[in-house]
Amino acid sequence: MILLVCLILTTIALLIKYQQKAPAIFGGGMLVTVLAGWVSPETMLKNAANPGLATLVLLILISFALEKTSLLRKVSSYLFSKSTTGSIWRTMGFSALASSVLNNTAVVAALLNAVRSNKYVPSSKLLIPLSYAAIMGGTVTLIGTSTNLIVNSMYTDKGYAGFAFFDFTLVGLGVTVTGLIALFVMTYFLPDEHEKESPVSSYFVEARVSQNSPLIGKTVQEAGIRHLDELFLAEIIRKREIIRPVARYDVLQAGDKLIFSGNVTKVMALKQFPGLTLFAEDNGLTTHQLTEVIIKEDSVLVGKTLKSTGFRARFDAAVVAVRRDGGRVTGKLGETFLQPGDFLLLATGPDFASRHNISKNFFVLSGVNPDSMLSGWRERVTLWGFVAMIAGTVVTGSSLFLGALLLLAVLLFAGCLNSNEIKRRFPVEIWLIVTSALCIASAMQSTGLSLAIGDFAKDVLSGHAPFVTFAGVFLMTYLLTELITNNAAAALMFPIAYSLAQGLGIDPFPMVMGVAFAASASFLTPYGYQTNLMVFNASTYRLKHFLQTGTPVALTYIGSCLILIPMVFPLDVS
Repeated sequence: MILLVCLILTTIALLIKYQQKAPAIFGGGMLVTVLAGWVSPETMLKNAANPGLATLVLLILISFALEKTSLLRKVSSYLFSKSTTGSIWRTMGFSALASSVLNNTAVVAALLNAVRSNKYVPSSKLLIPLSYAAIMGGTVTLIGTSTNLIVNSMYTDKGYAGFAFFDFTLVGLGVTVTGLIALFVMTYFLPDEHEKESPVSSYFVEARVSQNSPLIGKTVQEAGIRHLDELFLAEIIRKREIIRPVARYDVLQAGDKLIFSGNVTKVMALKQFPGLTLFAEDNGLTTHQLTEVIIKEDSVLVGKTLKSTGFRARFDAAVVAVRRDGGRVTGKLGETFLQPGDFLLLATGPDFASRHNISKNFFVLSGVNPDSMLSGWRERVTLWGFVAMIAGTVVTGSSLFLGALLLLAVLLFAGCLNSNEIKRRFPVEIWLIVTSALCIASAMQSTGLSLAIGDFAKDVLSGHAPFVTFAGVFLMTYLLTELITNNAAAALMFPIAYSLAQGLGIDPFPMVMGVAFAASASFLTPYGYQTNLMVFNASTYRLKHFLQTGTPVALTYIGSCLILIPMVFPLDVS
């Protein structure tokens, strides 16, 4: 038991320090439980085939087909008007509503460019509300967020029937409405930036002076590259020397790397200079079609340079430009160490769209979309098929797993999804995290740790109201969510909450429901949730804007949950 406690505490510490490596950390924890003999190989395989986990995987794959429909794009055109108040409420309302049945990351990605380019309301008034509303909206139904489905898979592993589709709805609607009211009030304190900058205004572009370029021997002034339209020559890299700032009398030499900053939509202007080639063209790709992406937190690129990653071979793409909000990119592009949230502008090859690793490493924002869009009868099959799946589950009480399995088969048969897309979007990381968490829960059972936690609750906490334990579990889960990730927090806290409920002799349903709601929210930093990171990098926000806006929203969310969950699901003796 002591060794297992040490393993759990070590897992939490590693997750706090290395958030982007959660699958590896959980996988290591699972390996320890098996090697130590706490979990048998048969139990591990049973956990990997958990029905709730299988349902989660099927729904994530189905959501990919929904993302390819035109639903979000069509609705987004009606969100904005000259009324700032109306635009904010419509954006928040639609984001929350769409996130109740669609992946909230996909919702924010679909609406991000529409919000940034709208002509009526400053995007700084809308981007944080867009993200926070998507987070809250995900709590309204069972399929609104992967966190709900992870808790459901662990609950069914205990022998229960699992959550019904609308079990979350009463509480979810309550916390969403109160949270959106608090969020709307706080929008008055968000920056009011009426002048919209180009979303690519701070990109850094690298061009190389070739060996036979007629620019060689000319000064920057004579070459005419000092003041281009919306492009500024920031520095010259000559072997290991960096010339910054660049003077008009600096003479160009063969092999010089010229680093420009500015609007990359003007990048083709550099093609007008003979003997000047872009970084992407050195990698054998043209720049006629460009794709803008954001590096994910768990991308294999994080902490590495473009040169060391084999970028062209790995993704069939080459980097044209890099942008890092809140920091400066300097030096050669090939030697720049990449960070989560970096924007990359890519020149893509013919195989880019079919690569399985694109969605695992990037959020694709614009340009060439690696997935084809659905239209006509295939779009109708996808939308109505999804509605039929939900209706069939609710009306007949049949298994959500069976409904999802049938719909996925229909989508494959109709060509709405293909095998490459399923390979690319298969949620390996979530599958590994949940399987590992189930193994840790099994280890807690086999070593007696669950019984010890139950005895502790029976002996020490029995004199207190069950609400005190419930509130403690909720707040601990919320804290872990802000420190690590939502899915990891849910996976770690579920077995503890369940054991405490067993020890107190109360129904575990409200306790595990509390874990689900607490793990579904992150409002204090831009790094605790993917949608927050997306809007952070698409704006001029700073950390203070998230703290200032998120603190009242978080307090409202926490207070609403602590009131509504015990009210809807009483903490009665089981």
